[in-house]
Amino acid sequence: MFAHLIACSLGVILDRLIGDPPKMPHPIRWIGNTIQWLTKRLNIGKFRRMKGLLLVIVVVGITTIVTYLIVIAAYTVGTIFGILVESVMIAVALAQKSLQQAANDVYTPLVEGNLKEAREKLSWIVGRDTDKLSVPEVTRGVVETVSENTSDGVTAPLFWAFLFGATGIWMYKAVNTLDSMVAYKNEKYGDFGFVAAHTDDIFNYIPSRITGFLMLIGTKKESSQPFSYRLKGWLRDAKKHPSPNSGFLEAATAYQLGIQLGGTNSYKGVISERAKMGEPETELAPRHIKIAIEQMHAVTTLFWLTGVIIGGILIVVT
Repeated sequence: MFAHLIACSLGVILDRLIGDPPKMPHPIRWIGNTIQWLTKRLNIGKFRRMKGLLLVIVVVGITTIVTYLIVIAAYTVGTIFGILVESVMIAVALAQKSLQQAANDVYTPLVEGNLKEAREKLSWIVGRDTDKLSVPEVTRGVVETVSENTSDGVTAPLFWAFLFGATGIWMYKAVNTLDSMVAYKNEKYGDFGFVAAHTDDIFNYIPSRITGFLMLIGTKKESSQPFSYRLKGWLRDAKKHPSPNSGFLEAATAYQLGIQLGGTNSYKGVISERAKMGEPETELAPRHIKIAIEQMHAVTTLFWLTGVIIGGILIVVT
């Protein structure tokens, strides 16, 4: 347990400072390739929901077993070596650095007045149409992405790392990758991706709510509203989001920053109306991207600190 806490701590630091080396083959690609190979062979014919269940069992099972064996082998060599290997495995599964970079890639051309480039860079990280978006709408796309992925890409995987070390974090990453690749509500994936989507919802249920609450109590407040007002608004508006978890991140960000998220999006020309969260005390502006990045780092630190304190107490008690 103590070794896992050290590995989690080192992993957070490594991800914050270094991120993913650009030329290093990322394990997510291997998981993704496995999902693609199995999907081509399973997502056909009848009983697609059952085949989707088989996909989840195989992908998550293989990822978990392989990771577990690597961790066990590393600790067999020695405790220090095991901690170092596990910390790298945890760092690679986190996304602080990459999320910050993706947001800054949009922020820079936006503040330089190059709206065309900002729209293009935004299209790399969101699924909505971006070619006609205004500056506030481009900003909204980035802030929503950073907010949602603070949990999906950082605190939720860290939550599973605290529970089960590198094995837990890569179990989560397998689930999350399945969700991103097959959990679409359309004719092709509706039944096949059903289990993947609901499994991801379950894995993110607790971390998303903890993260949203930590945003409200421990990050920079731009809103003029008192905590009780923001808390009630957060709990109310979070339920408006089509995702059972993402709303708890976006609503927290909206109330902390005194902005409004949600609204009209376009996906391949098809208009989608998302419920609005928060109250527009101020208009969205590029500076809110920087604040969202700061918020992500602050809540990650708080989440890590909470995990270390709880883990330390459990070590002492047991």
